[in-house]
Amino acid sequence: MSEHPAGDPVEPNEPDLFDEIVDAETDRDPDLAVIEAGSRTLRAQAGPPRPDTAPGRPADPEVAEALRAVEADLATRWGETKLEPSVTRIAALMDVLGEPQRAYPSIHITGTNGKTSTARMIEALLSAFELRTGRYTSPHVQSITERISLDGVPIEAERFITTYEDIKPYVEMVDASQEFRLSFFEVLTGMAYAAFADAPVDAAVVEVGMGGEWDATNVIDASVAVVTPIDLDHTDRLGTTPAEIALEKAGIVKQGSTVILAQQPVDAAQVMLKKAVEVDATVAREGMEFGIVSREVAVGGQMLTLRGLGGEYEDIFLPLYGAHQAHNAAVALAAVEAFFGVGAEHARTLDTETIRKAFAVVTTPGRLEVVRRSPTVVLDAAHNPAGARATAEAVTEAFGFSRLIGVVGSSEDKDVRGLLEAFEPIFAEVVVTRNSTHRAMDADALAAIAVEVFGDERVVVEPRMDEALEAAVTLAEEEAEFAGAGVLVTGSVFTVGEARLLLGRG
Repeated sequence: MSEHPAGDPVEPNEPDLFDEIVDAETDRDPDLAVIEAGSRTLRAQAGPPRPDTAPGRPADPEVAEALRAVEADLATRWGETKLEPSVTRIAALMDVLGEPQRAYPSIHITGTNGKTSTARMIEALLSAFELRTGRYTSPHVQSITERISLDGVPIEAERFITTYEDIKPYVEMVDASQEFRLSFFEVLTGMAYAAFADAPVDAAVVEVGMGGEWDATNVIDASVAVVTPIDLDHTDRLGTTPAEIALEKAGIVKQGSTVILAQQPVDAAQVMLKKAVEVDATVAREGMEFGIVSREVAVGGQMLTLRGLGGEYEDIFLPLYGAHQAHNAAVALAAVEAFFGVGAEHARTLDTETIRKAFAVVTTPGRLEVVRRSPTVVLDAAHNPAGARATAEAVTEAFGFSRLIGVVGSSEDKDVRGLLEAFEPIFAEVVVTRNSTHRAMDADALAAIAVEVFGDERVVVEPRMDEALEAAVTLAEEEAEFAGAGVLVTGSVFTVGEARLLLGRG
């Protein structure tokens, strides 16, 4: 296992610039200070700025401080990985808030991988048909405000703060009446539903946090339930087989609703179909009632012909990479058709030109996102073996790197070995690191597993994220013959978010 030297400073006349910036940030969260300092020293190497849908910290110091205060308050509650399987508390909050989640129709999304990308596509399609949308997804890439979006844009920090202050008295009222206080995720869910009602939105696109049956989001009565591919993840909480996990996720399927079912393992599909029969739901299955007719790699993405519930849609440009995103697009299209009654009340297609325009503007930060050129740096939030396999296939298909360096930082509760094994065939070398969250796996512990998968000579250890990025870029550039070298940062949404900030995005 090798220790790679840190790269040359960006400013030769100020060799300690990074440490000086960190020292100056005495009034900031320590981890955030390190990340933002690294951003300022690495930004000169990043590509040109572009429109971003993953915001950084607010520019106004007072707003930034108020947002930190809200985050600190939320952090006193149970985190997203500590759960008590019940919707009792969130239902009580909805009751005292006046049932805001019933003020608009909704599309509910569960599954293991692809939920956020699919949610973003559904949102883009609904918006293209001139509906005002609210989207609730998790976790966030860079800012907590990303979790609640209106009209395709994360709500402003000021609105996030105001929403929290508005519902806080009701949250405290529920806290006092329950055995356990509302969790971090339950409060955020309450905020999202309240913000959507206040906007007001014409439709809400809601991604579950974990599972389905007892997920806090499951107080909505969605007319369309979307199930993206189910695989093994959160096995300590959801089950150890696809069928067991599907049983929990099937809880979002409501009486008389329409279920949009992505391609699934056979046992998971059987569970979903049984649930649909029990509640008299209509099922549309990928590969049967809808799917991909054709797919070709294109510059900046891919060209698709999709078969929806009402017919075919040709010449769809999707500015995202990978077969998995094409499948997500097919699922999203079917979900929106079902929302508008296509396939049930109407035997027709939606306007094809509107569909084309919607897909052409889809973005999904941190999902095979190119954030730098020369060498190319790609970010992807794959955090389980199934996601890693999809990413590895997509990178091989879309980029054709002559040499690819991985930067991996994972959470300790994940199948890290499985994730690393999925990437082993495409990584020439891997730089292991850790993100700043309390769930992050120690870099040395991660390195020990990486050595078993890659061999000692292909593993580099850099505990600090900024130094890991520097090391990976140096490795990609060190031999002139590797003009097509690249870097893939992956392993966790949190790892990707911090790398994104370091490289000047957001």
